[in-house]
Amino acid sequence: MKSLVCILLLLETFVFTVQQQVDVGLSENEISQQPSPENRRQNPPQTDTRRTETSTDSQQNCQLTFSDIHAALRELTAIVTEQKANIRALETQLNKKNEEISNLTLSQVEQLRKENKDRQIAFSAALMKSGGGHIGPFTTEITLTYRNVFTNIGNAYNPITGIFTAPLKGAYMFRISLFAFGSQSTLTTVSIVKNGERVVIAQGHQPGGNVNSSNGVVLLLEVGDVVYVSLWSNRWIFDNDNNHSTFSGYLLFPL
Repeated sequence: MKSLVCILLLLETFVFTVQQQVDVGLSENEISQQPSPENRRQNPPQTDTRRTETSTDSQQNCQLTFSDIHAALRELTAIVTEQKANIRALETQLNKKNEEISNLTLSQVEQLRKENKDRQIAFSAALMKSGGGHIGPFTTEITLTYRNVFTNIGNAYNPITGIFTAPLKGAYMFRISLFAFGSQSTLTTVSIVKNGERVVIAQGHQPGGNVNSSNGVVLLLEVGDVVYVSLWSNRWIFDNDNNHSTFSGYLLFPL
């Protein structure tokens, strides 16, 4: 390190000497006006004593040999090499960190995509796929199976059993619609049922013509809760290719 300091001091002395020579340089006109040798002996030129002393001190304190300069240059080269290595290490750390951030972001996006996909729950179905006619009346209450499935995102509705099973805890919306031909003796009554308990009903009755009714409800369901539609005993419901009688539901939001 001392060698480096000495080299810097010598460089400073060299720059000062060059600058001093420029400052005291004489033009052709000034040369013609120079005093005679006799006057120069009587009035010697003034110099910057402080600068001269500094230069002299620097030279006295920094008597460097070729080997000293070579050693100083090796030291300087080692410092530069070390700094380059530090810069490369920092660049490597930065690239690694950026890669980790990128991977984390992709992982989060994939996780959100999966979560959103799991939350996509909706279904809608009608009673009959083809043909038409009344279902019922029966002596006992039955579960209606809506076999003509329009939509079943998330596969939470089973068209074989007619039962919807909640895959997530959340708030769900359900709706039913019914149709039947009017009868003096037979009503049309269905219920939305949660875990075996009636929640809401849709009912219609008139002696002739067409009977229509509908209803809906928002239910808070736990995972595994079941929802279905039951036809009351001694009642009937009608459907055909026009899909009059339907059962639909979807997840509003998870909890």
